[in-house]
Amino acid sequence: MIFYKQNLTDDKLLDLYKKILKPRLIEEKMLILIRQGKVSKWFSGIGQEAISVGVTAALDDFEYILPMHRNLGVFTTRKIPLHRLFSQWQGKAGGFTKGRDRSFHFGTQKYNIIGMISHLGPQLGIADGIALADKLKKNKKITAVFTGEGATSEGDFHEALNIAAVWQLPVMFIIENNGYGLSTPTNEQYYCENLADKGIGYGIESYIIDGNNILEVYNKITLLKQQMMENPHPVLLEFKTFRLRGHEEASGTKYVPEELMKQWITRDPVDNYKTFLVKEGILSEEYDAELREQIKLEIDQNLNLANTEAEIVPSYSEELDDVYKPFQYEEINPGSSTENIRFIDAVSAGLKQSMERHDNLIIMGQDIAEYGGAFKITEGFVDLFGKDRVRNTPICESAVVSAGMGLSINGYKAIIEMQFADFVSTGFNPIVNLLAKSHYRWGEKADVVVRMPCGGGTQAGPFHSQTNEAWFTKTPGLKVVYPAFPYDAKGLLNTSINDPNPVLFFEHKQLYRSVYQDVPADYYTIPLGKAALIKEGKAVTIIAFGAPVHWAIETLVNNPEISADLIDLRTLQPLDTEAIFESVRKTGKAIIYQEDTLFGGIASDIAALIMEECFEYLDAPVKRVASLDSPIPFTKALEDQFLPKGRFEKALLELIEY
Repeated sequence: MIFYKQNLTDDKLLDLYKKILKPRLIEEKMLILIRQGKVSKWFSGIGQEAISVGVTAALDDFEYILPMHRNLGVFTTRKIPLHRLFSQWQGKAGGFTKGRDRSFHFGTQKYNIIGMISHLGPQLGIADGIALADKLKKNKKITAVFTGEGATSEGDFHEALNIAAVWQLPVMFIIENNGYGLSTPTNEQYYCENLADKGIGYGIESYIIDGNNILEVYNKITLLKQQMMENPHPVLLEFKTFRLRGHEEASGTKYVPEELMKQWITRDPVDNYKTFLVKEGILSEEYDAELREQIKLEIDQNLNLANTEAEIVPSYSEELDDVYKPFQYEEINPGSSTENIRFIDAVSAGLKQSMERHDNLIIMGQDIAEYGGAFKITEGFVDLFGKDRVRNTPICESAVVSAGMGLSINGYKAIIEMQFADFVSTGFNPIVNLLAKSHYRWGEKADVVVRMPCGGGTQAGPFHSQTNEAWFTKTPGLKVVYPAFPYDAKGLLNTSINDPNPVLFFEHKQLYRSVYQDVPADYYTIPLGKAALIKEGKAVTIIAFGAPVHWAIETLVNNPEISADLIDLRTLQPLDTEAIFESVRKTGKAIIYQEDTLFGGIASDIAALIMEECFEYLDAPVKRVASLDSPIPFTKALEDQFLPKGRFEKALLELIEY
């Protein structure tokens, strides 16, 4: 291994040694603790330290780094107090996740480190969003994101590279190619000779670097950083290295050929760098021994602090309170001026006025810029706000959602338009595993609204007509809004944008141009979690949202003798249970009307809640009316049969007569 000092001073060379030595000695201590049963799991980075340390040392502390679970050197080089790391690994409150997540699954804004989730891929899209924010701020910052050779097979890797290339984002995509994805060797993971070659297809500058040579890592990153500061663009860096321990300690390394292991042991990044420094007269054996004793003492002292920290005492209230970031709703009442507009116009007006109100609000989606989106909701927005804030995206929902999270981390608000709600399935992972869990896991908001044009009645078939709110009402950490009227759509959208938590905002396509209402011209807000009582009666409670609200109104107009409370939920998560219970206790009968398929829909949970909380008030079983438990079909006759509109009146009359 050849080390080139270039113009580095002896002090800098020695500083890099101290930085690479510390994570190695911590790891050696962790291996002892694992054998003693004092730590439950450990993902070793022994043999790969030069990458973590070299990259982090070359960047400024105010630049974001997104490491993985073998990048202890990132955390130590950023000088995170060791007792906090030990507390994190032991599941203590002094860590970063209050015992809710393990190892390196955390982030910290104080140190500009954004940790991973186990699904790996979304990490890369987050880096895109962070870098986009920096590019918009023109602050010449760089974002570095780590991944392994295994994760380069994930779609998120390709989506993130494509977005970074198209938008020319200052992201360093760092691949630690350590030979194995758990036990699967690289020749069973990809066919190209080098992973760096994948950058060619995206028009991205790419390099292969010796990941065990800390000076090669540090000098190359330093040079690239300067270039990227002056001319923002992404780079793809493949670091050739090796994992000298198992995927995690329980895995072992029996799957590694003995000769290969011996070969890489001779390339140990710590031992080789030490030998170089000793030969150069920069480091003596005596000083090296002194350094090691100092670091070991620091480790033991901080480990003792973590060990003496009390175990976490579970609290129902604290667990539930941390699912969402606290949001202080600001009620803004409109002026007297109104316009009779369509549902679609109300959504567009809310977006426009929110863009005017929040200069850090970015809208992203397919065809939303000059074209104005599939439904023309953002038509004219580019002229008003520019293409920096109204951004066409490639067809890559997963990385776009993750980029929205990155924008949120770096001080922006993000709105993502799914061209159709059906397409959210390709962005499902970052919504339910990243956005939904971030505040609960490590206290980081996800200031992202995902707009969801949804619903049937337009004969658009199985891939453009679903109403899939139940995919998300089940997931703690998400808010789900589903208005039925233009007035509510505008006010609830404004509030959703103000809310720092992730919101799925459903917009029924059939209502876009068919429903008109007098809507205030000014900006205003409506609180989430408050249902609307559309009609009042005594005989039955009808609970609905979206298009079924209008279908229920039509049924009641056709049956004026029915005295019913009609509740428009408007928000599904949080759910206004008190409005439901108050009405059911009055009427004694309840029917829930949803467009989604019956089994597993939110109507099932509402029915269960009513049975649990209002059983003694009920005069009949709770009734659910929903679409058939099949995919939604294309032909009108089949779609009409699928949708519940033709079955509701009969069910309602039967319930009243019960």
